Amino acid sequence: MKHSEIAEFFELDAVALAEKIRQNEVRPEALLQEAARRAQKHNAAFNALSDIDEATGEKLLAKTDTAAALYGVPTLIKDLGAEAVDFHTNSGSQLFARSTVSQNSSIYDRMRQAGLVPFGRTTSPEFGVGPVTEAGFYGAPTRNPWNSNHTCGGSSGGSGAAVAAGIVPVAHGSDGGGSVRIPASCCGLVGFKPTRARLPDGPFHGEGWAGMAIDGFLSRSLRDTAVLLDSCAGPDLGAPYYAPPLKDSHVAALEAKPERLKILYLDRDFAGNPIHEECARAVAQAADALKNLGHDVYPWEFEIGAEVQKMMRAWTKIVAAGVHLAVRSKIGASEPDSGAMDGVTLGAFEYGRSLLAADYLEAVGVIHGFGRTMADVFRHFDVLLSPTLAQPPAAVGRYKPTNQDFVDYRNGADGVFAYSPYTAIFNASGQPAISLPTYWTADDLPIGIHLAAEFGADELLLNLSSQMEQNVPWAQKQQQLIRRLNS
Repeated sequence: MKHSEIAEFFELDAVALAEKIRQNEVRPEALLQEAARRAQKHNAAFNALSDIDEATGEKLLAKTDTAAALYGVPTLIKDLGAEAVDFHTNSGSQLFARSTVSQNSSIYDRMRQAGLVPFGRTTSPEFGVGPVTEAGFYGAPTRNPWNSNHTCGGSSGGSGAAVAAGIVPVAHGSDGGGSVRIPASCCGLVGFKPTRARLPDGPFHGEGWAGMAIDGFLSRSLRDTAVLLDSCAGPDLGAPYYAPPLKDSHVAALEAKPERLKILYLDRDFAGNPIHEECARAVAQAADALKNLGHDVYPWEFEIGAEVQKMMRAWTKIVAAGVHLAVRSKIGASEPDSGAMDGVTLGAFEYGRSLLAADYLEAVGVIHGFGRTMADVFRHFDVLLSPTLAQPPAAVGRYKPTNQDFVDYRNGADGVFAYSPYTAIFNASGQPAISLPTYWTADDLPIGIHLAAEFGADELLLNLSSQMEQNVPWAQKQQQLIRRLNS
């Protein structure tokens, strides 16, 4: 089958594509071949893949359970985490270039059990510390398929760009401060961060970043996300955290009878500062849509700005400590080669080195205390609506990882936190949150809206998101981009 004959299949989501395979309308071998061809083509423009390995994909396809829900659907895994015997990992870093493992991560095994066929890895900032994907290791920034002058987001930026460009319908990501939701917003996709411990972390990690990091997926549809969550959810051996059990399933939540919800919306940051007018407009539009769906929508009135700032300072300490630990695991007691790391990563290493054990423990306490604050806030309403980002997708180079002052890079006046004030909050609290592609600017750049709910309320969040998907559909916009890029 020629790529011109198979093009229409790549406009489908993973669920629809798997059904086409089951009906023998398309061979999975042909899909894998076309996905690899597209990866090679688009990588020259967007630099979204760190590795393309069609041969390994073919071997994995031959071993895939034909009865699996997503049998034969090609996919990609982030070049950070998702450890796999089949693929080396770089972590966006020269220090970790072509690292190998002797066993798979639980999330990789469960993706394979769902029927997905990986054939490469997608780009990430070094150690996942940025909201853009511009690691020096890859030689060039990863760019946004909607407009290559803008970022695709980070840290799962390569996955976001690959899905948006129509290389694959779904891709693996991870989220420790917004790293699935930020690329989802920038690339016009669905990005869901589940409740802490909903997905497994093992066996390589007990807890990522004091429990703030969790795996996830970039997709074009809610049903793809729900199917993958149902396929991959559940603790693995020795899991240190606990997620409340689901009432039914993520897929069932998409079809459940809607409840009337109390929703608060936030069209400024938590300190009361104004945000970009297009982001505010996206929230206003979403608030109107939710009102029309029968929900009660009110403006945000809680005063937690100071606590959010304190939480972000703690977040910064924990991530810096994690970078310091990662680098030390490679170089031991040696001094790091400044040329072997991006400036911001070197800055994080040095900041992590300066912290005392008491500083780290205090930071963990702040994060867990903030989780209690947010749990109390959600006693008064069901869902918080905000934009995913306070600004449209940043221009490439704006957050270039050369700033060696890691604290300024994160928390400075024009730092990452000012750009992304909403996402890391729910990594700290462990509560579920999702970015939905409901708005595009006049320049055709996506702006995601962000919905968050109480701990364990993943199904409620998906149910509400499904109502939004039906009433503010986004598939046509996504398909238009895929057609344009692949014509």
